[in-house]
Amino acid sequence: MRVAVLAVDGMFDSGLSVMLDVLATADALCGDTEAVEPPFAVTPVAVGLSVRTGHGLTLATTPLTEVTELPDILVMPAIGVKAPAQIVDVVRGHPALDWVVEGRSGGAALAAACSGTFFLAEAGVLDGLAATTSWWLGPAFRARYARVHLDERRTLTQDDRVTTAGAAFAHIDLALTIVQQHSPALADLVARYLLIGDRPSQAIFAVPSLLATADPTMTAFERWIRDHLAEPLPIDGVARAIGVSERTLQRTTAAVLGMTPVEFVQEIRLDQATFLLRTTQQSVDTIAGAVGYRNAATLRALIRRRRHTSITEIRRGRSRFGPERHGSRAGR
Repeated sequence: MRVAVLAVDGMFDSGLSVMLDVLATADALCGDTEAVEPPFAVTPVAVGLSVRTGHGLTLATTPLTEVTELPDILVMPAIGVKAPAQIVDVVRGHPALDWVVEGRSGGAALAAACSGTFFLAEAGVLDGLAATTSWWLGPAFRARYARVHLDERRTLTQDDRVTTAGAAFAHIDLALTIVQQHSPALADLVARYLLIGDRPSQAIFAVPSLLATADPTMTAFERWIRDHLAEPLPIDGVARAIGVSERTLQRTTAAVLGMTPVEFVQEIRLDQATFLLRTTQQSVDTIAGAVGYRNAATLRALIRRRRHTSITEIRRGRSRFGPERHGSRAGR
């Protein structure tokens, strides 16, 4: 299987390394499985003969003009910048976009992770498809690429031979998926050797407060929710309180976050409940009441449904999806 890793100046070092290391491990272990296909042939490609990574390392690459045969899979790792506007500046008009389109037209499978998904979206190859990206890039991605069906709560999304992955270390999931397409047995072996776990959702890592800063209405909505968290929160009443119509609030929440106002309220309540479960000895009933639920059963059910874990696992700090992250907690 021919894999071309599209490299650009300033790319995320870990994303590149993870992709190369997982595939190299698969090559090394290939003889220990029943896989009959040849090992992966991985070629870093770029506009020129080399690129400099985000940490200033030089990577030798094959120029796109010298690639005589399209790969089976074209992979776009993340860019090593953080601000959404910087990412857009990098991808807008990039010379590699035409090659991405050519690869898609020629039947190559496509894969990208984190901010690398912006390359695919900018090239137009994600239009009409389901995709994911880093949760904190969701608002900017959704605003620029409205034709993409974005669900940044997912770690991995596959649609019509295009695979996208979420935040930076979801490169691991992306690379393992490529191996799995080659051989499920080999993918299982690689996962065992590298201790790769299962992380089906990014939702537990999303910080609602940070997401809300993408839009003034969302900022006001998020602040109002936190100030009245233990109270009933009818959406029409909240909308009036922050000076917008219920319809405007629904539209804005969908456009910025890809969810309904009720879902966003639930995310904030879960965020605060998790914080209290991790940092206090309060009873579950007390915490449920503090975040607006009448009883612990409702909170337990929501955590199970939305976080795919349990209150016990959260309190023990050993959820199989990893620790929760929390940003600024002003007003909590």
